[in-house]
Amino acid sequence: MNLSFNPLFGLRSLRILVLLVAIALISWLQLLGTPPALAGLNDDRFDGNIFALYGGNGGLVPARLTLPEAFKREQPILLVYYLDDSRDCKQFAIVVSQLQAFYGRAAIFIPVNVDTLSLTKTNDPSNPDYYYDGVVPQTLVLNSQREVVFNHKGQVAFEKVDDVMREVFNLLPRNESVELKPRPLNEINTELAPN
Repeated sequence: MNLSFNPLFGLRSLRILVLLVAIALISWLQLLGTPPALAGLNDDRFDGNIFALYGGNGGLVPARLTLPEAFKREQPILLVYYLDDSRDCKQFAIVVSQLQAFYGRAAIFIPVNVDTLSLTKTNDPSNPDYYYDGVVPQTLVLNSQREVVFNHKGQVAFEKVDDVMREVFNLLPRNESVELKPRPLNEINTELAPN
């Protein structure tokens, strides 16, 4: 058995080894120069369900009912058009969650991600495309007769939508009523009761 050194084989192996090391080094350097994929409340980057992340209410998406199903219930509807990668929508998610805390049992909340719309105008009021005006966030309140009683483009204050909801539900105006307080959800009772 001849174990002599073959210069051709050694040179080829050395070139392959140098090439692999160069590829590994270039890949490693590219990873170091790549910024982390971070998103936050004040940017237009996608980072997940805005209602869960920023509104503290992941139960809004997906909506419990579609618009045609909601029309059959004859309840007021709060329709919100949004995008998960919009700073304005991220910030508005907090207001939508606050509204649901007060009106979620009496009104139907339907968040609609505009990425799911066909964006073709339709004459069918039971189709979410019918109401969309090309801006996010967009908030609509429909009364139980399916009439649009509120249509606002952009962020809107909780109080402004609350005033509309009070009219829809025939509640006293804010200045004439006691302060509304949300019901606690998933409350844990740690009080010991006598037997």
